Amino acid sequence: MPDEFTPRARADFSKARFKAFLNRAFAAISGQPTTLLDYDEIKQSLHIGGPIYRGVHTVRVDQIVGSLNRYHEFDRAFLPAENQLAERWQNIDSAFYKDISLPPVVLYKVGQVYFVVDGHHRVSVARQQGQEFIEAEVRECSTKVNITPDLKTEDLKILHEKVHFLERTGLDDLRPKAKIRLTIPDGFDRMLEHIAVHHYFMGLDLKRDISEEEAIAHWYDTVYFPIVKMIRQSKILKDFPGKTEGDLYLWVLDHQRYLAEEEGQSLQPPEDAARKFIEEHVD
Repeated sequence: MPDEFTPRARADFSKARFKAFLNRAFAAISGQPTTLLDYDEIKQSLHIGGPIYRGVHTVRVDQIVGSLNRYHEFDRAFLPAENQLAERWQNIDSAFYKDISLPPVVLYKVGQVYFVVDGHHRVSVARQQGQEFIEAEVRECSTKVNITPDLKTEDLKILHEKVHFLERTGLDDLRPKAKIRLTIPDGFDRMLEHIAVHHYFMGLDLKRDISEEEAIAHWYDTVYFPIVKMIRQSKILKDFPGKTEGDLYLWVLDHQRYLAEEEGQSLQPPEDAARKFIEEHVD
């Protein structure tokens, strides 16, 4: 039988559905998707391991950005996307007004974000009611890349390439402090080509067999990092909003090759190419 909180819960659901409609309309205009992230897609693309039980924790609601199996029923703001969610949603909302304690939601943690395994309606109501935190039973999944709450579906291609790059090179083990970020599609594949060329010429220069691990570490120490160090010292990155040190590294290498072809000379050392690139682009 309806209680005194039923009309309020119905009104809250109607507001949430209207917000979801506005989000969908904005997405249609802007081209920006508003759907929740699909855990299975993330797992397949980024080769996620686990999960490992981590106990009950207090989790920021705005870090919950995806779902294990119901990503189509709520939007990215966890607003209900379907009217058939009304009854369950309103029951949870009524429990909020009655100050009834509900069991923790169940979440998978991947990087800095969470995916709902159980408790979608509780998360949705918490967002609608302005809660900043929610109690959650957390299971953590291992990942080679850092995933943040602003992750978009279109970012997955580059992250997938990064996972392949790290699995292929083992750079995260060889140089744990190396944090290469790119926004350029196929950028990590290009870096693999750079390493292969570096490996080849190392063998010629040193006149001995070079292991992949030695070549990768040497490439990072003598090619990639010196360019990044110069980029940091020059503060040139401020002139390229939205770009990363890794992006500028690729541009420097392109610039190096262009200069060599233009001037009919051999490739400049990476530091010289970076210096010339910076001199041409810094205000």
